[in-house]
Amino acid sequence: MDFAYDAETEELRQRLLTFMDEHVYPAEPVFEAQLEERTDPWAIPPVVEDLKAEARKQGLWNLFLAGHPEHGGLPNLRYAPLAEITGRSSRLAPMALNCAAPDTGNMEVLTMFGTPEQKKQWLEPLLDGRIRSAFAMTEPDVASSDATNITTRIVRDGDEYVINGSKWFISGALNPACEILIVMGKTDPEAERHRQQSMVLVPRDAPGLRIGRGMSVFGFDDSDHGGHAEVFFDDVRVPAQNLIGGEGEGFAIAQARLGPGRIHHCMRSIGVAERALELTCRRVLDRVAFGRPLAEQGVVREWIAEARVAIEQLRLLVLKTAYLMDTVGNKGAHSEIQAIKIATPRTVEWILDKCVQAHGAAGVSQDLPLAAWQAGIRSLRLADGPDEVHLRSLARAELRKYA
Repeated sequence: MDFAYDAETEELRQRLLTFMDEHVYPAEPVFEAQLEERTDPWAIPPVVEDLKAEARKQGLWNLFLAGHPEHGGLPNLRYAPLAEITGRSSRLAPMALNCAAPDTGNMEVLTMFGTPEQKKQWLEPLLDGRIRSAFAMTEPDVASSDATNITTRIVRDGDEYVINGSKWFISGALNPACEILIVMGKTDPEAERHRQQSMVLVPRDAPGLRIGRGMSVFGFDDSDHGGHAEVFFDDVRVPAQNLIGGEGEGFAIAQARLGPGRIHHCMRSIGVAERALELTCRRVLDRVAFGRPLAEQGVVREWIAEARVAIEQLRLLVLKTAYLMDTVGNKGAHSEIQAIKIATPRTVEWILDKCVQAHGAAGVSQDLPLAAWQAGIRSLRLADGPDEVHLRSLARAELRKYA
């Protein structure tokens, strides 16, 4: 068992670390200043386009797309350490490398299930970073932890589909660069439970599609990357050729989409934890309370030690999962994907809580990224399936071994 990165991955790591030091970290205060100066509350600061141009020039582009080296994609095991590095600046680096959700999942869907025409019209500009996209599944009036609950209707009418319904917490829909939404709804409510759903491509400017308010996440509006929006569909018509895959395949496509998305979130979350721990170690060495540095307080040392142990455990489990996804496929790695989706957000949430505590008032202020990271990581315990759904499924798989 070799824990070292292969030479090519290590070379990419060093290039990405240099890119972070020379371009991304210096851009963070510029990004914040441009957020304050913008007149459109959802506009993405222009420094992001500068970073994208530099990342593409350096060959740090579309690294997430496993199985498609022609687009720059890497196997999951090689992408994992790179995604972790981008998590250290989670608001900027994934966008800079064209590796940000929800575009990553949408590109994977179009790569796997899109027609040649759909790929030409929507996948190519997404791969080029010329447009952004949204994925519309979650609904306000049903328990979306069970995707079969969705009520949005997609009804065939001649050569078109007619869409009616509402969604919310739709990532990226408020981004001015968003031009296409992948929408999941029911085409046949009478079919078998997992064959009722389908997915269609809906242009953002389609008549009858209305973007509502941006939803806050623990008080944060997430407007720095396109927000989480309410989206309403009122007799929205799209050509029948906008169907992805076939009718009744929406649930299966969603499952294929969510596996890679879950591990990408976990990869980046480890980077968040690493940078938070780094900030905390520097802080506690610098601050004095009750006559000695915080770093000499026993409870603070325990937090730091526990955080280091937890990060190493998470990294190993994520790397094992990435290896399995590459070698036996997403289905073969299903239990491990669930395990990392359970363990990573709640563990990183604990680490961030201790980092905030160690920083005192600064930890909950806008002067540091800790509070925003904590809100984002806590939301991951709901995104792509809540903890309880994964725990339920993982327990069933474990019990089947002995039934």
